[in-house]
Amino acid sequence: MICSAIGQDSHRFTEEAKPLILGGCRIPGEAGLLANSDGDVVLHALTNAVSGLTGRNILGTVADDLCKAGVTDSRVYLAEALKDLKAMGGRVVHVSFSLEGKRPHMAAHIPAIKASLAALLDLDPSQVGFTATSGEGLSAFGRGEGLQVFCILTGDLPREA
Repeated sequence: MICSAIGQDSHRFTEEAKPLILGGCRIPGEAGLLANSDGDVVLHALTNAVSGLTGRNILGTVADDLCKAGVTDSRVYLAEALKDLKAMGGRVVHVSFSLEGKRPHMAAHIPAIKASLAALLDLDPSQVGFTATSGEGLSAFGRGEGLQVFCILTGDLPREA
């Protein structure tokens, strides 16, 4: 059974010396995002989308407990959500992201981010869409205060018996 789910996340930039991580890739020369974790809004939106299929929220208590234990890598949160999906007999077949932010300029980073996401999801990069917009400065993200990401995920789940 083909199903879709949407995920969203947003974080503001931090003043701290923290790297910007998007889709599991470090973006050099940019301020990081304010979060208990690495603040990877791309992986957080993806994790939320997977949770939309499985019905188990990872970002919240599960991720908070992992942060308290010193685990701040958002790839671990995604892996938790994907374990739930696999246990259901499901899989991701396509994923698409839309990032809004004035900075960084994303064009040069999109191929690496798509490759990283494809590897994390066991997909071909052609099964990963990624677009970015400045939002014309109409929101806090478009004014450069942070980043917002939406993710739509298409999954294949077994039919109920």
